[in-house]
Formats: sequence, structure tokens, C-alpha cells
Amino acid sequence: MAAITAAMVGELRAKTDAPMMECKKALVEAEGDMERAEEILRVKLGGKASKAASRVTAEGVVASVVVGGVGALIEVNCETDFVTKNDDFIAFANACVKLVAEHNPADVAALAALPLDGSTVETVRAALIGRIGENMSIRRFQRFDTAAKLTSYLHGTRIGVMVEFSAADEQVGKDVAMHIAAMKPVSLSADQVPAELIEKERSVASLKAAESGKPADIVTKMVEGSVQKFLKEVSLLNQTFVKNDKQTVEQMLKSVDASIKSFTMYVVGEGIEKKQDDFAAEVAAQVAAAKQA
Repeated sequence: MAAITAAMVGELRAKTDAPMMECKKALVEAEGDMERAEEILRVKLGGKASKAASRVTAEGVVASVVVGGVGALIEVNCETDFVTKNDDFIAFANACVKLVAEHNPADVAALAALPLDGSTVETVRAALIGRIGENMSIRRFQRFDTAAKLTSYLHGTRIGVMVEFSAADEQVGKDVAMHIAAMKPVSLSADQVPAELIEKERSVASLKAAESGKPADIVTKMVEGSVQKFLKEVSLLNQTFVKNDKQTVEQMLKSVDASIKSFTMYVVGEGIEKKQDDFAAEVAAQVAAAKQA
């Protein structure tokens, strides 16, 4: 039988987020076969949805659907990247985004109550947690219903963009969606940038300018210049277009008689504090506990 090393246990834990001792037991049972050990853990940890519910879900996928003038974008989270490749998890996310488009639920709770596969979204979610052994949650969604055009762009499964636009050429919307995924603007125009972001930038700029030792009136101009630069960098219309650095997005749109009405971008796990594992410290704690026992 292959020797089970700490490195192997650490690798399996990183892939599955299972408890350290469970990882070691699975590797022993699988005789060192990593893939088989992963499957053993999935079976052993099944039916534990209630215990999983308190664990942070900072990984996941973004899914989208567009049918005519109706579209939806959704983020469904899980605990580890391992699950984002699970066919059942991906199918669940795709089913949920279709329900959003079709039924226009008011919020996540309303979506959870909608029928799915002969039961409800919430029941299917709980059953999936039980089978896979990880916590899962529907974090957010956005629905569009418009007389304009819609297009979506998924960068893998981690970044999703939906754009509501008017243009004779469908490619314009696709190009803008890809630009948004790359440049990550926070708003359509400068006047729509959230006030709290502007104040945060102003505060940082003020501290930097104060260190310059320049007169107060110059400091004020420096701060205002920094804020205006920030607004251009984070507002879509003012950003330099990724496919032509000689134009802003606004200039590109005007050149083809097009316009952007709105957009939504989701980045998986954005703003969620992820758990930081210290495997060495965990091993030391386990050894200390074993000695005390």
C-alpha cells in the first residue's frame, strides 16, 4: 500500500475542504488513489446539509439566459472550486436562472419557493448539499425585460455580464459585454458611481495630497483631479475601449449609432470573505489534541 503523506492529505483537503482526519482515512481506504479518495469523501459526507449550512460559500458559478427581450443573470455559490465542475451543481444553476427569466421572482426567497423537478428549488438545493457534502447558496440574480436588445457574456463560469443595448449590429453588444468583463466598470456613467466609492477615493486622495506639503488651494485641485480620474476609470462610457485604445466606449458607441441602456456584471465571490486555511497549524493542533487525549 502507498504511504499516505501529509502533502497528500493537504492536497485532498484543498480539493474537497473535508476535515483533515477524514481526508487521511479516505486516502488509506483508497490506497493512495487521489481520485478514488475524493469519491469516497463525497459518499461519506453526504446527507450533512444541516452541518454544511454554516460554512462560507465563496466559490461558485455565474449562469445566464437570454430569450428575446427577457434575460437573467445569477450567481450560485458553493464552498470549493471542486464543486463548480460538478454537473449536477451546474445544472442546478442553469435551472435557477431559467426560472428567474420565466417567473420573475421578487427575491432569492421567492425563487427558492418556485417548483423545480417535482419539488421546489429549496428542496433540490438541500438534496444537492446532502449528495455532494458542501454548502450551497443562491446569492443574487438580475432579470431584464426590455424592448431593446440583450446579450450576455460568460468568462468561464466566474464572471458573467449582461448588457441591454440598442445597435444595428449585434456584435456591438457582445464587444461591450466582453469589455465590461475585462475592465470591470462599477457604473454606466460617472454620475452613477456610488457616493460611498467616491468618498472613499476622495479620502485616500486627500491623505496623499496632504503629504505633498503644497498650499491648500493646490491640494484641493489635486484631490479633485484624482477623483475625476477615478470616475473616468470606473464608469463604462468613459473607459478606453479594449478593442481600440484610441476611443472611449462612448465614442465607439456614437460612431456606430449605438447606445447602452444598462448592464449587470457578477464576479463569483466578490465581496465575500473567504476562509483562510493554515494546514500546518491545523496539523499541530490535531497532534496536540491527540497528546492530551
